[in-house]
Parts: sequence; structure tokens; C-alpha cells
Amino acid sequence: MSQKDVSSPREPKASRPHMPGYGILGPDRGRGLLPWNLARERLRKGHNYWLATTRPDGAPHVMPVWGLWLGDTFYFSTGQRSRKARNLAANPRCVVCPDGSDPAIIVEGVAERVADASVVKKFVELYNEKYNWNMDGNEGPIYAVQPKVAFAFTDAPGEFVGSATRWQFTY
Repeated sequence: MSQKDVSSPREPKASRPHMPGYGILGPDRGRGLLPWNLARERLRKGHNYWLATTRPDGAPHVMPVWGLWLGDTFYFSTGQRSRKARNLAANPRCVVCPDGSDPAIIVEGVAERVADASVVKKFVELYNEKYNWNMDGNEGPIYAVQPKVAFAFTDAPGEFVGSATRWQFTY
């Protein structure tokens, strides 16, 4: 099984983001709302992802991670005592962005430790395939980030105000 074989049955609701002062066009103007499948594909193809968490004192913390986008959920692993893991233990809200993506994709969500052995096994298999790595699943906790809201912005000249898209997830 490869990462591309995994699909998600739910589709988030698309709208324009509320961005006063930016001149964002209505949803039927400009390029229109971007399709979620475009964002999903960019997230699936990402190699490095930026993970933003919050330290217990409220300070931001951003680090690159390797991970997998499967079924509209982002999976990654980190060391048990890493700053990321400690931050997520105190506050599981986080932001994930694939590196070098156009359109830019921003996913806000909540991270949970993965306890299901079958999910861990699948993650390790696909992670090793994607990164040509030899993870055995015992390196540290694996997290699943469930998106709550996602955004996309294209940086093509003149398209920003007519392509900005917000997706709201419901479970």
C-alpha cells in the first residue's frame, strides 16, 4: 500500500477567509475558491513540513518535521522529550505547513498521540517508503493532527485576492 491509496470520505466546507484590508474578492470572483483536492495533493506530496506549537510560557516554537498526509490527517513522529512533544502535551493545538508549496497551505489543528498499533505500523511502513528511512516505530511518539481549519493562498501575480480559500472541517 502506498500513501496515495489512502483517501478521505469527508470534504471540508470552502469559503473566503475573513481578511479585512486585503481586498479579498467574493467566492465567485477571480480564480474562485480553490478545490480541497489541490490542497490535499500538496500536503500529500510535501517532504518537509513546518510544525508550529506553543511553549508553556506562550512563546511560539516552529520546527521542520517529516510526515505523512493520510486521509485528511497529518502524521509525524518526534522524540518523547523533544520541545515539540512537551509543547503538545501542554497544548495540542498546532499549525502544519508543507515547505515550498504554491499555493501556500496552512493547516490549523489538534495533535493527538497515536496509540493504535495498526496505525503505527501503517505509518512506519509508509514513512520508511517515502523517506527511504529505517524507522521501527519505537523512536518516539507518533502524532495525528486533525485539521480544524485550513487556508490556501496562491502567489501567482494578481491572483492572491481572487484565490484565497478557507476550509472548515466538521467531524
